[in-house]
Amino acid sequence: MQEFGKKNPSANLADLGLNVAIAHWNLSPEDLVNKTLELGQGELNDTGALCVSTGKFTGRSPKDKFTVKDAITQDSVDWGDVNIPFDPAAFDKLYDRVCAYMEGKEVWVRDAYACADPKYRLNVRVVNETPWANLFCYDLFLRPTAEEINTQNTDWLILQAPGFQADPVIDGTRQANFTIVNFTRKIILIGGSAYTGEMKKGIFGVLNFVLPHDHKVLSMHCSANEGKDGDVALFFGLSGTGKTTLSADPNRALIGDDEHGWADGSVFNFEGGCYAKVIDLSAEKEPQIFAAVKPNALLENIKFIDGTKTVDYTDGSITENTRAAYPIHHIPNAKEPSYGGDPKNIFFLTCDAFGILPPISKLTKAQAMYHFISGYTAKVAGTEVGVTEPQTTFSACFGRVFLPLHPTKYAELLGKKLDEHKDANVWLINTGWSGGAYGTGSRMSLKYTRAMITAAMNGELNNVEYIPHTSFGVLKPQTCPGVPAEILNPRETWADKEAYDKKASELAQLFINNFEKYASQASDEILSAAPVVMQSA
Repeated sequence: MQEFGKKNPSANLADLGLNVAIAHWNLSPEDLVNKTLELGQGELNDTGALCVSTGKFTGRSPKDKFTVKDAITQDSVDWGDVNIPFDPAAFDKLYDRVCAYMEGKEVWVRDAYACADPKYRLNVRVVNETPWANLFCYDLFLRPTAEEINTQNTDWLILQAPGFQADPVIDGTRQANFTIVNFTRKIILIGGSAYTGEMKKGIFGVLNFVLPHDHKVLSMHCSANEGKDGDVALFFGLSGTGKTTLSADPNRALIGDDEHGWADGSVFNFEGGCYAKVIDLSAEKEPQIFAAVKPNALLENIKFIDGTKTVDYTDGSITENTRAAYPIHHIPNAKEPSYGGDPKNIFFLTCDAFGILPPISKLTKAQAMYHFISGYTAKVAGTEVGVTEPQTTFSACFGRVFLPLHPTKYAELLGKKLDEHKDANVWLINTGWSGGAYGTGSRMSLKYTRAMITAAMNGELNNVEYIPHTSFGVLKPQTCPGVPAEILNPRETWADKEAYDKKASELAQLFINNFEKYASQASDEILSAAPVVMQSA
């Protein structure tokens, strides 16, 4: 039985149980594109990017993601609806069945790695059934030199066989598709789905276990950039909060757009590329991403404008989750190697459709841990006729579905980092509504949001007056360059102050209700930061 992380690197796939007809090792992106075109599995758009369909699955399938429950994981993984256990013996049998399926096939193999900080480097070997999936791995993972490929050990294997269909009765899966992580054998086994994000997030999940558990490094679902003076900023946020838009700054170097670690003296990118959502992409709104879609980039599940090879980014008929994968050097101001020092400013982005949270507020350490675990934003159900009430969304640590450990473990690591770096500021940024909830108020101006973030990073909010929010206790600055003072106090933007107070209490109660599932493992310090439900007169 093959286990990785041992001193036995081998380029022989037979050692992995794979007896294939042809194995293409570490082909160039150009060769992978040409092979995809030759096999009729994709086509080029008018900028030279490769366009493919991922078939039935156009996104991850969280209910079909499993973790092998064994001596390494049984007492450390937070088992439940996110981390679903899988039997070790069943994994071994399924792995053998996938290998039998791959027998005699043509495959594409890539040696890559994760973690730009060499202290935490994780070497990855990927075996793909299609050349374009291997191109995705070239784009998204870090790329070793030819010399490194010849000498490095393999720590983890990703075996991706989208054409293999599991039998739930025989294999113990939920349905025909699956992603299974085995921490003992150090294998991510993927079948039945061609969605490439399963590989990316599979390694992210591995790092979310290994780095905090083994190295006390905080793994983070965030973007990061660096100023000209070396000051690093982190941006956490769920979909729709502005994480990508606000971290893309022509005056700051991009460290990475999605996954990072915070070690002693180092914030480092896990990846070597970007996997950007491109629905409604335009050169005006996101020029850097738009320009990155060029030769060697991969576009998934898009449509062309009729009669052309020009992508219609407004077309979500296949999926709203249209994606572009490209290496980070397609971004002009990307920093390579992609790591910097300890962060000076940390931004939690939320789109509060209730119009309650301040557009910017400063958090204490306890509040930072509480809001980190909460991972709040709100979505508007605009696709359903007559539904205008916002829907709250809580995702612990701004990425609950990727966390093998209990969320409090990550929050405690964050608290430890903030104790060690008392000059680091944590800010809560509301990119949502002001002057009323969705339907009454208006969306916060991006111009003002950028001004507030710039002021925070420039130190212009260090010595201004702060007032605590009545329900949430977060500290509201009373002045900010380039921002009208009345906007900084959300209650003042509401015509009906009593309506604001009532809605604030409703949102506070939603936070409290959500936190109940974490309370038993949260410290008194974290619990002290819970919002207060104000009693009506």
